[in-house]
Amino acid sequence: MASSLTCAGVVWAFLSFLCAAASCVGFFMPYWLLGSQLEKSVSFGTFRRCSYPVRDESRQTTVMVEQCGRYASFQAIPSAEWRICTVVTGLGCGLLLLVALTALMGCCVSELISRTVGRVAGGIQFLGGKCSCRAGTGT
Repeated sequence: MASSLTCAGVVWAFLSFLCAAASCVGFFMPYWLLGSQLEKSVSFGTFRRCSYPVRDESRQTTVMVEQCGRYASFQAIPSAEWRICTVVTGLGCGLLLLVALTALMGCCVSELISRTVGRVAGGIQFLGGKCSCRAGTGT
């Protein structure tokens, strides 16, 4: 089995894959925000929620549905900001997974990834991480 990566490239490929997996799991889990509503524990993410209020028209009250699920449609996501976050985070996870899987394939196939392509991809990941950290901290 030939490889087009150096030892540092192999480590980068495996770390990229682990980061991609963690990002995708974080994206799909509904535990971005935790709190309580109507004395019940609630949580939600960009497109999933757990324990959410629903209007019961027959009794004219609000009841808590204690289960996890996706929003019924894209428009059912509570705000435009959350819809934008869903699209951007989903695209980011998809691109991260693509780069990570390509890097892992480079561990098995010779001449798949050149040194220049590896350096550029690593630089893009580094800059993307720095940009997302600054966006999260407000600096």
